[in-house]
Amino acid sequence: MNNIGTVAAIGARSKTRVTRYQILTLGSAFLGWMFDSMDLNLFTLILVPCVSQLIGSHDPMEIAKVGGLIIAIKLFAWGFGGILFGVAADRYGRARIMAITILVYSVFTGLSAFAQNWEQLAFFQAIAGFGIGGEWAAGAALVAESWPTKSRAKAIQFMQIAFALGFFAAGLDNLLLGSMGWRWVLAAGATPAILTVLVRRFIKEPEPWTRIKEAAEKDGASESGASTFLAIFKNGLLRRTVVGVLVASAAMIGSWGGLTLLPSWIHQLSGNVASVNVNDVVSYAFMLMMVGATVGYLTLMYFADVLGRRWCYFIFYSGALVSSLYLFLYVREISAILWFAPVYGYFVIGGFGTFAAYLPELFPTRVRATGQGFCWNMARIFTGFGPLSIGVMLHQFGSFPNAAAAVSLFMVVGLVAIWFGPETKGMQLPD
Repeated sequence: MNNIGTVAAIGARSKTRVTRYQILTLGSAFLGWMFDSMDLNLFTLILVPCVSQLIGSHDPMEIAKVGGLIIAIKLFAWGFGGILFGVAADRYGRARIMAITILVYSVFTGLSAFAQNWEQLAFFQAIAGFGIGGEWAAGAALVAESWPTKSRAKAIQFMQIAFALGFFAAGLDNLLLGSMGWRWVLAAGATPAILTVLVRRFIKEPEPWTRIKEAAEKDGASESGASTFLAIFKNGLLRRTVVGVLVASAAMIGSWGGLTLLPSWIHQLSGNVASVNVNDVVSYAFMLMMVGATVGYLTLMYFADVLGRRWCYFIFYSGALVSSLYLFLYVREISAILWFAPVYGYFVIGGFGTFAAYLPELFPTRVRATGQGFCWNMARIFTGFGPLSIGVMLHQFGSFPNAAAAVSLFMVVGLVAIWFGPETKGMQLPD
């Protein structure tokens, strides 16, 4: 896909001509989110060989427990980092904070390759997660405020494609370097640090944020970090904040079982098949999943403005729930997992594009990064409790697929909550 051509097509039907600045902001946010996704998912792909070596055990249950703990720590750090960086982006600028977060997650993903025990790995992954959490809030706000109303949803959906490409890149990294060892896979995660130079040199802050910031300083009404954060719970924003947290949490918690437990399940299914290279199968499964997710994002580029944000969320996560239950309750062969992976990715990961477009539109400019960052990252914090309870779930449900199917039922919460929020299709972003 020609990215510049696709970006130009995004604005072709808009009355406002796409500018060089808009292309630069979308391109930088796209790359930041792509590498964010890559570094986020690298550990999931190499979890089994990595944890097995660091703890000196091949016991699947022990590996799942320690791996789940590391993922939980990373998710909690991601959540808190995202909330703090969201506030920082409202106070100090979207482009500036995006550059800082990219540098943080790149450096510490690379440092993870040098971990000598699982505690060191957990520390490096936590700091990487801290940066990963902040990048989306800053990048999404940058795009939302740089693009006109008629093109905004399409631009944000294009940015979301980067998540699938980042996941695909993680799978490709594992496919190419996995045979050399998991440390090489993680070391490659340091490469996005180069992007920070581009962001700081060429991307200026969006005009709406600059206007609000200058007006506040002129009036002497510049808010503290605490005031900025507390504002999303006041003045009519509380309901929007609650709805945002619920729809994001339902999607993330509901998909956690598939995205986290699937590699362990594939390892388990491959145990008795000598001819299967498990590392390759895991990589192929996730790459195929991201192909489906990309098609999902492209679908949303059209339907988000035709059907509206709420209906798109409801349709996609109804499909996500059905596809999750089918995958984990009826599929029992590796070949079937591979052919169904694009369908699963279309609804489950592609569906992330629904609330990615919705969250920035729920909040005014002065607290946009704070509000959308809080919703997105509180969902991550809630999701972090999943890995901590992996032992209990496996004991309760008896297997990886049964546990994943049970977790996917949480999507029902989002299917209800979305109707309590406003429809933001075609709405001008409030200051």
